[in-house]
Order: sequence, then C-alpha cells, then structure tokens
Amino acid sequence: MEFQTIRLEKAESVATITLNRPEKMNAYNSAMLDELSCALEEVALDRDIRSVIITGEGRAFCAGADVQDIGALLSLQEELSERQDILKLLIRSVLAIRQMPKPVVAALNGVAAGGGANIALACDIILASDKARLAENFINIGLVPDGGGTYFLPERIGYQRSAEIFFTGRILSAQEAFDMGLYNRVVSPEELMGAVKELARDLAHRPTKAIAAGKAILNREAIPRLRAYLEDEAGTQRAMVLTQDAKEGITAFTEKRKPDFKGR
Repeated sequence: MEFQTIRLEKAESVATITLNRPEKMNAYNSAMLDELSCALEEVALDRDIRSVIITGEGRAFCAGADVQDIGALLSLQEELSERQDILKLLIRSVLAIRQMPKPVVAALNGVAAGGGANIALACDIILASDKARLAENFINIGLVPDGGGTYFLPERIGYQRSAEIFFTGRILSAQEAFDMGLYNRVVSPEELMGAVKELARDLAHRPTKAIAAGKAILNREAIPRLRAYLEDEAGTQRAMVLTQDAKEGITAFTEKRKPDFKGR
C-alpha cells in the first residue's frame, strides 16, 4: 500500500510510523486513520520487525481529529463503511496498537490532543519531549473523549484527576504527565528520537516471543474492557455531534472565538 498521510520506514528490525500531515499538526482524517491501521497491521505480520515506533512529523504528535473539516465531524452521527468512518477507524487503530505482538513506543515530539492523545496512551511505552503537551480537550467543542480516553486515563491516574481533565480540557505539560505516571521518560527535544530509537533497537534484540506473550497476558482482561469503552465512546460521540453545543463548539473553533455553550 502506498501511503499519503503517514510514512512507514523499516530499519534494524524497527518499524517507524510517522504521522505526516505537519501543516495540520498531524490532525487525522479518515485517510490517515485508514493508513495508520493498515501500517500497524502490516508490521504486526512482518517477521523482520521486532519493535515499533509511532511519532509525528513537525511540531506535533497528533492534534486529534481534523476539526477544520466540519462536514466530516458532523457526519459522525452516521455510521459509514469501515474505511471511511473516523470512529471505526480510530477503534481499529487503537486496538491494533494494543494487540500488536511487538512492543510499541510512542515518541511524543509535540502536542498530543483529543484522539491523538489516546493513540499515544495506547502505546506500550511513551517517551516525550519536554515541549510535548497532552490534551483531552474534547469538552472544548462539546464532545466526549473517544479513542479509549475514558479507559486509559482513569486506569492510570484515577477517577477524580481524570474527571477534572475531561471536564475542563486542562492541558498537561510533559512534566505533569510524567509525574502522574502517564509517560515513561521526558527528555529534551534534541534527545527524543535518539532515545526512542535506542530503546526500540534494544527491545528488538530481546526475546520477541517472550515479549509478545507477556504483552498478551498484560492485556488479557484489558482488551475486552477497552473494546467496550471504545464502542461506548463511539456511540455516545455520534449522539453528541447532534447537540447544539457540539455544533457551536466546532464552529467557534474554526472561527477562532470562544464558544457560547447553552447546555443543549
């Protein structure tokens, strides 16, 4: 498959998947999520690949869904075909990361927001630049978390802290996220990719069958629960885009003004 919105590079038994819409801060559309899930499924089957890196091109990891495409967002209310439906593709991508029989390392080079934050949180290990920011900012456009946010965050930091982040859209600095236990390591921007590649190469030289078996056990009960959360989020999101608050939030975002939410 020839990719247009991501890059897939393979070297030294490591596959590096780079989200590649830098002009959009790597915000995803259906094409990007389709390519991401296809790339993940390809490297899962590639016997020469023993570890995986996911990162973003430019100054962002992934800014979440492409909110500039208002029509695509508002059309979430309708279920489309598997390769056109953003919510289905997001579920497919997140599950592909978690079910990958190889370790997946996220290299957070910049902002990870919305569903982009949850793609990062789905990874096994997260290294972040000290300039990276994590934002579960769905509330700012009248939507609920998707991509597994309602599963990942409470599992790691508890209900109350998750509720504050979800309900306020508070942006976490790299140090805050690390202190909460969301990241494995925070390094300078200049050190990030070197540290990630060194870790990925180290993982690639370890017993791959043991890693795959260990990951499967770690996720034995998590995968069914995660799938249920993902499907619940998607169903709720389809209802949310019909609300006046969501339409106002999305419109205000594109018009670069403060939304006037009225609770309907």
